[in-house]
Amino acid sequence: MKRRRLLQHAIKTGTFFTLLMTAWICLIASLALAEAGPPPVGRNQADLPVYGYRVIQVYPHDRGAFTQGLIWRDGYLYEGTGLHGASSLRKVRLETGEVVERHFLDRQYFGEGITEWGGRLLQLTWTSNLGFIYDRLGLKLRGTFRYSGEGWGLTGDRNRLIMSDGTATLRFLNPETFRETGRLNVQSGGMPLAGLNELEFIRGEIYANIYRTDRIAKISPVTGAVTGWIDLQGLLSGADRRTPVDVLNGIAYDARRNRFFVTGKFWPKLFEIELLRRE
Repeated sequence: MKRRRLLQHAIKTGTFFTLLMTAWICLIASLALAEAGPPPVGRNQADLPVYGYRVIQVYPHDRGAFTQGLIWRDGYLYEGTGLHGASSLRKVRLETGEVVERHFLDRQYFGEGITEWGGRLLQLTWTSNLGFIYDRLGLKLRGTFRYSGEGWGLTGDRNRLIMSDGTATLRFLNPETFRETGRLNVQSGGMPLAGLNELEFIRGEIYANIYRTDRIAKISPVTGAVTGWIDLQGLLSGADRRTPVDVLNGIAYDARRNRFFVTGKFWPKLFEIELLRRE
């Protein structure tokens, strides 16, 4: 158990991929992840819809980006990246992957999820209990906010912010005061669904990357029940995985054109996909 927690911490911080790239460590990682397995799906999962995908378009993505948050606004991707000394907030041109604007966080901060609220961009940090507020135009830092616990993913519905911390619980925050206003326990088939990571609110549901898997859960914001699964296994080719890549993480949605984008940490590509329900 101790070895597994240390390994998971190394994966989370990125040091596993950037500093310990040896065959022996890769073997240990494979064994640990196999031991951990996917999160429990609980009973009655056969009744839930499962979606595969069709790749519509493939776009370049910065291989050095440890992607923690991703959104689409007014023709650009906005991306939050992590790692101490490399965390940033970026404005990215979709077609080329070019970073057209960037703000670096101080090296003491490990950047996490992002979202937009009222023309401002909000960015979490992992263990600093501190979030940052930016102007969307120019990415100029305008302020900070505090919260308890770890920060992982961030999104919002029409009335509140929704925040994950890697557990099976989502927190609701007031978007003006950032005070916690409630919690939502997420369950799949009656069992807690831990590992909730990057978030996106799409058509009345919360979409959540499940950490260390190739799955995205669709979650009811009212009951916390998983209403469906998106299986993205095989999205990144074996050839692309020959160089160091980390987990699937990053969901963005273009509501005007109904486009769905996904990528991952250190991935060389970003994908526009169509979701296809499996029979």
